[in-house]
Amino acid sequence: MGKTIFMNAFDMNGAMHNSHGLWKHPDNERHRYKDLDYWVEIARLLERGKFDALFLADVAGIYDVYRQSGAPAIRDGVQVPLNDPALIVPAMAYATKHLSFAVTVTTTYEHPYAHARRFSTLDHLTKGRLAWNIVTSYLPNAAQNYGLSEMIRHDTRYERADEFLEVAYKLWEGSWEEDAVVRDAARNVYTEPSKVHKIHHDGTFFKVPGPHLSEPSPQRTPVLYQAGSSERGRAFAAKHAECVFVGGQTNETLKFYVDDIRQQAEKLGRDPQSVKMFTGLNVIVAETKEEAQLKLEQYSSLWSREAAIAQFAGSSGYDLAAYDPDSYLEYRNTDHGQTRAAQFTKFASKKLTVREVMDRIGTLGGQGWVCVGTPKEVADYMQEKVEQTGIDGFNLAHLITPGSLREFVELVVPELQRRGIYKRDYEEGTLREKLFGPGHRLLPDHHPAARYRRRATASV
Repeated sequence: MGKTIFMNAFDMNGAMHNSHGLWKHPDNERHRYKDLDYWVEIARLLERGKFDALFLADVAGIYDVYRQSGAPAIRDGVQVPLNDPALIVPAMAYATKHLSFAVTVTTTYEHPYAHARRFSTLDHLTKGRLAWNIVTSYLPNAAQNYGLSEMIRHDTRYERADEFLEVAYKLWEGSWEEDAVVRDAARNVYTEPSKVHKIHHDGTFFKVPGPHLSEPSPQRTPVLYQAGSSERGRAFAAKHAECVFVGGQTNETLKFYVDDIRQQAEKLGRDPQSVKMFTGLNVIVAETKEEAQLKLEQYSSLWSREAAIAQFAGSSGYDLAAYDPDSYLEYRNTDHGQTRAAQFTKFASKKLTVREVMDRIGTLGGQGWVCVGTPKEVADYMQEKVEQTGIDGFNLAHLITPGSLREFVELVVPELQRRGIYKRDYEEGTLREKLFGPGHRLLPDHHPAARYRRRATASV
């Protein structure tokens, strides 16, 4: 028996996530993303499968790097059309008891004052089942739509993110004392003014006097997710994140990221085991190997090469259409996603031509992130990944919605449970308590946010 595997479903509030071209499959119901009933059905399915959370990705612009045009992405639904991920959470929370929700919000274009209130509200409405996936945005179209002539540089985005987190921590952890709201009718006092504090933040990127508008929510600070495997991204994760979404072409690369982030966290005074590590997973599963292979062939026939390359171009900064297809793709530092830029260059086992890279991206499974097989084979793969890399769980993508999720719940989850590596029931409490155990409703004292907490003061 190994450690219990945590499981998130990886999705977006849009017509398509990363299942390029598979909107054409007759069983795909992704077009229903505009319907609350659709999301409630997804949430109930995931809770039946004892998933820990629905992880909602997001982007702030159109993928328009490939061919210097947004047309390929728009034509094939590459994360567009796309709706706000936060607005579907309350309905799903109302329909479930334990499923949690990780919502992506960028620190590059949002403002921490408004963001803090929105997430306090969601943490209240979900009874503490909320996480924030912290990202820095890279698409040129996003920068333009937020009034900038060009993208903010990669490292500057992380400097802004650090200060964004500082402001949010001050608002969530330090502005309101735990017992500020008294609702004392005899004294005609709803909230003790002496227990609500301004934060007086005056920094490089933000000036926020405070106080926070919302009273303390069940977790105060939502569980903090972060996705980013660049050197700067790993340092940021080690400082702030409780859950980290990392990728890696090989188990060795994945283990390096896991070990590096935990070692950096320990050097900063944090408990390294207080950082849960997740990686991506896509599954095509059936009762027999032959059935699974037939599904792979069917899905592959619908896969969109152009859409996949357009998504890669936006996330890496490499417009492969502008390269000589027979030249080798060399690493070039960009202000897009540096890990994505290194995927077929620095992280490749051998030098690849642009044509070879396009062939890998343009083929379902060509990037090595699809596990195809029987429930036993899928469970073997997952268990081996956990044991060899030190990860704690997976962000499960899905090619056909909700069919791929339903197949995982009905076929793979029972196999994992039989092995004793997957929960048979939920723990009680907030998301943080479900991840880290009873009594861990709030961020631990070794987390940098804890320095902004106030001791309780006597009322005047």
